[in-house]
Amino acid sequence: MKISNGNFDFLNKIKQNNNKNWFIENKDWYEKSLQNSIDFSDSVLHLLQQHDTIETLNGKKSLYRIYRDIRFSKDKTPFKTHWGIHYKRATSLLRGGYGIHIEPNNTLVGGGFWSPSKEDLLHIRLQIEQSPEELKTILQNKNFIHHFGLLKGDKLKTFPKGFSIDNNAIDLLQYKQFLVIKTFTNEEVLKNDFVAQVDETFRAMRPFLNYMSEILTTDLNGELLKS
Repeated sequence: MKISNGNFDFLNKIKQNNNKNWFIENKDWYEKSLQNSIDFSDSVLHLLQQHDTIETLNGKKSLYRIYRDIRFSKDKTPFKTHWGIHYKRATSLLRGGYGIHIEPNNTLVGGGFWSPSKEDLLHIRLQIEQSPEELKTILQNKNFIHHFGLLKGDKLKTFPKGFSIDNNAIDLLQYKQFLVIKTFTNEEVLKNDFVAQVDETFRAMRPFLNYMSEILTTDLNGELLKS
């Protein structure tokens, strides 16, 4: 299943006509685009389940609603102009997840850890400080660099409290988010093999996700943390 041209056209049009009247008049177009996105997500999920344990039940459950929550936002446009898809890894030992952001001229595939809690962030930093080479090896792997380039996410401008600026892993300890992201052109998204390209990207993420899962579920001695 591929992302249809009509689906992309819908996203372009709703960006130009982000109001309830236009949406109501084009509800059938929305429903067709939504179903296309669900079918696409089901196809991705089927491949993903071949090599990871996923809690997300189906494509429909993976999609975020197109309706924006505008209660506390200065932007009062009622609709998103993209499809957001997320797959959650299953069980307490598989942390993190996979994501797809489908938007004309801004399609992203990736995942990781968007907003770690204060406790998790400290734990991640302590684990990296103790043994930074494992993460560095993953990030310097040719396949990782081919798909994602560098690790992404917001970083501190200085160094985290309690850690030395002279630490040889200070560049990693500055991260507040730990994200891997690959961009795709419109032409790539609309090709028949985009599902396979997404799955290949997710497979390339696995060493990073597995590493993060391990350090978040074990103490500094490598013993499992109590849930």
